[in-house]
Amino acid sequence: VPPSAPFLSSLYPRLEFQNDFYRSSIRRSSPQPPPNLAWRPESLYSGERAGGGYLSLSKVVPFSHYAGTLLLLLAGVACLRGIGRWTNPQYRQFITILEATHRNQSSENKRQLANYNFDFRSWPVDFHWEEPSSRKESRGGPSRRGVALLRPEPLHRGTADTLLNRVKKLPCQITSYLVAHTLGRRMLYPGSVYLLQKALMPVLLQGQARLVEECNGRRAKLLACDGNEIDTMFVDRRGTAQPQGQKLVICCEGNAGFYEVGCISTPLEAGYSVLGWNHPGFAGSTGVPFPQNEANAMDVVVQFAIHRLGFQPQDIIIYAWSIGGFTATWAAMSYPDVSAVILDASFDDLVPLALKVMPDSWRGLVTRTVRQHLNLNNAEQLCRYLGPVLLIRRTKDEIITTTVPEDIMSNRGNDLLLKLLQHRYPRVMAEEGLQVVRQWLEASSQLEEASIYSRWEVEEDWCLSVLRSYQAEHGPDFPWSVGEDMSADGRRQLALFLARKHLHNFEATHCTPLPAQNFQMPWHL
Repeated sequence: VPPSAPFLSSLYPRLEFQNDFYRSSIRRSSPQPPPNLAWRPESLYSGERAGGGYLSLSKVVPFSHYAGTLLLLLAGVACLRGIGRWTNPQYRQFITILEATHRNQSSENKRQLANYNFDFRSWPVDFHWEEPSSRKESRGGPSRRGVALLRPEPLHRGTADTLLNRVKKLPCQITSYLVAHTLGRRMLYPGSVYLLQKALMPVLLQGQARLVEECNGRRAKLLACDGNEIDTMFVDRRGTAQPQGQKLVICCEGNAGFYEVGCISTPLEAGYSVLGWNHPGFAGSTGVPFPQNEANAMDVVVQFAIHRLGFQPQDIIIYAWSIGGFTATWAAMSYPDVSAVILDASFDDLVPLALKVMPDSWRGLVTRTVRQHLNLNNAEQLCRYLGPVLLIRRTKDEIITTTVPEDIMSNRGNDLLLKLLQHRYPRVMAEEGLQVVRQWLEASSQLEEASIYSRWEVEEDWCLSVLRSYQAEHGPDFPWSVGEDMSADGRRQLALFLARKHLHNFEATHCTPLPAQNFQMPWHL
């Protein structure tokens, strides 16, 4: 029988006394807080005892339970998915084909792999920018830093680039960088926004299936010099009876366009072989669509067309819609032997269009941001190309006009034409020629165009003979000095003749698909 409490207390009276003595001595020897601070050591733990501490044990334990439960659920889902895939004979067959394609990229393995739709990141790389055959005829080739671009001139020429000036410009440069990499890039290329791509994914998959099943399209992954993977689709028409099938049209899509549902359909309907590709950050392509990345992607696409698909540069046509004019003009500048360039609903420079949609108080910031980070200088690049060019102007374009769609003279396609003609034919596009071409551009219908053309009594045979005789004597390199010793009427006739040959009107809005009958080869002597 255990002894009672009073018995133990009487048995050890000295021990109880000693315990009381020690407790009282500890309280006397403990440091006391200042009288003006109402603080107690035990207050640190009172919140935990009451359940109100920030990291109280009563809160950590349920949180760990929730996290553990969530992890178990995720692990269970992953196990169930793995079991489902393993027991699915079709999935096991797909994995077998995918692994065989990674080991041996034969045409048969690629054909079988194209029957499946899966994450493009697992697709094997078909063409590398550093392949030896891809740089045999290049002028040194790009480095890992990227291909060469035309750099804008400094805003304040002649000022000394001292350390003090750099420090003064640093806040503006930081602001421009942040604007370009956050709001600016997404406004300029809305197709790179993840939510938009998710919304369009069913349509993109249908378009991709149509290209593969109905047009025998071949999908390929290209690795650019910056490490971005570019998603491409090639439709080969060289085996058909149509002569235009021997020509390859490389399509450059707009800022929300994808090759699955983009301008690739126009040359396909016209019977050409077609190579489409997606901007960096669009659908299966990785990266972000900044000008340097865009040019890097275009470079590997052209190299793929020449060295893997077997097309000569003289058999390649660059076709672009809207903002795709930047990569198209870069390719024309960098590969001057391509057959022709066709620009549909494109513009000369991005700055006027950017100022159109931003407040006037942001003019300096917008101009600086575009020039430093988003410099789409289409006209400057196009003037470096010596081959045939055709511009298609949308008469009801609501995107590349700086005022309203009805104001056709605010269409930046006009400025692209004028800059091209002024570079190639500076004597013809003097005061008289420039004035009459502006009058012709103001015409909003074919009847008005014909009226202006007939008013100046343009003799096309005479214009052709003048141009051909000059070319035979001086060669094809631009700029030409033709029209230097010519009358004002002669310069007007030549200016109208050249403007009509380089620009065609299409009565439609910006996003209306171009009919196949309007897809024509550019004029050349």
